[in-house]
Amino acid sequence: MSDAPEDTAAHPPHAAPATAGAAEQTAPATAPATPGAAPKSAPATTGAAQRTTTGAAQRTTPGAAQRTPTLDDRARALDGADPLAAVRDRFALDDTVYLDGNSLGALPTAVADRLHRVVTEEWGALRIRSWTESGWWTAPERIGDRIAPLVGAAAGQIVVGDSTSVNVFKAVVGAVRLAGQDRAEILVDAATFPTDGYIAASAARLTGRTVRPVDAAAMAGEIGPRTAVALVNHVDYRTGRLHDLPGVTAAAHAAGALVVWDLCHSAGALPVGLDAHGVDLAIGCTYKYLNGGPGAPAYLYVRRDLQPRFDSPLPGWNSHADPFGMTPGYRPADGAARGRVGTPEILSLLALETALEAWDGVRIEQVRAKSLALTDFFLDCVAALVPAGRVEPVTPAAHAERGSQVSLRCADAGEVMQELIARGVVGDFRRPDVLRFGFTPLYTRYADALRAARVLGEVLAGDAR
Repeated sequence: MSDAPEDTAAHPPHAAPATAGAAEQTAPATAPATPGAAPKSAPATTGAAQRTTTGAAQRTTPGAAQRTPTLDDRARALDGADPLAAVRDRFALDDTVYLDGNSLGALPTAVADRLHRVVTEEWGALRIRSWTESGWWTAPERIGDRIAPLVGAAAGQIVVGDSTSVNVFKAVVGAVRLAGQDRAEILVDAATFPTDGYIAASAARLTGRTVRPVDAAAMAGEIGPRTAVALVNHVDYRTGRLHDLPGVTAAAHAAGALVVWDLCHSAGALPVGLDAHGVDLAIGCTYKYLNGGPGAPAYLYVRRDLQPRFDSPLPGWNSHADPFGMTPGYRPADGAARGRVGTPEILSLLALETALEAWDGVRIEQVRAKSLALTDFFLDCVAALVPAGRVEPVTPAAHAERGSQVSLRCADAGEVMQELIARGVVGDFRRPDVLRFGFTPLYTRYADALRAARVLGEVLAGDAR
């Protein structure tokens, strides 16, 4: 679900240069992410077990003692070998270290020109003709097909439009109706983003079901013969924990139930595999790792074989089989369009469409490999540069359980984040004591990870004086 920054500065600050302290520790180098390589599940630690990098940081003069690479050496080597390095140029960025792409992605540079053309030419000159001549009417499905490969779905199963909250409602009520009258219970991730819980409770009241909160890690074992649907976050918004989508989905199907997956913190950050794992329904936002812009429309995925039976609780003229027939009786459209409701949000839809061009030539496997390498390196830097005992990672070290953010428990997290922002490092925090740092592999550098950890160390060292 949506999670806009809380209690952070409203205006981005100017970046302040971060300097390394004399006490900076050195650490062995980490190999750059190999495109498409299967990630290894291992804690991010310093020490002899850490992999070493090849390249300039390792070369020595014959006969000279080999120097242990510093964190700066490692960052340079990793950035130099990064296959996604050039993609950063597709975004409007400055000297600020921006680690809040898990709340709002950076602006792709092509978006401003596209919106100017849409406003001046498509709206300004063509006006109503643009619904057909400029392709406005088909935008929700066309852009859905553009998102589909990023979440492992074939074309024709995703429609873009409405907010994430509205799509959660459509998906949960639609899933309850698919499940049948004998299924009396809706399970919800106990640590879910609050709106998901609110909507699940409302859906239960409307459909005569009950809601039962369940720890996401225990969800597979809690689904049973009374379960209609489980609503689960793929990645926990607070901790960054990655939950078991294949396992929970399989358990639900074995029990005759359905699952709705919230992909807000995973789409665009890691492989999802909706089709491969037989996911029933999924929803997600587009303004985080997909960089669609503030308030960009969300999307709804309904598996192809469920579409003929999907009974949306919000039927609208846009999802009618004959929308311009204006008949009093409702007859749902076929395919993904059945998830539409009203008139599409054209300006934000077309901004999103252009934003997705930043993914041209990028494979999600490359993104996942870099995400894990970035977060490993950041955890190493935190361990080396932050005063002992001042922070505690709450994001799992195991790759199989980690999304694309690092959350650190820290006393006075709100004040600490405000000071980080003032010094040019933008993350966010969640009450009462969690610092969140989101890593967007399309534009985040290893040097950014190092600078963020270094400034965090300086801030916390100053607090300790």
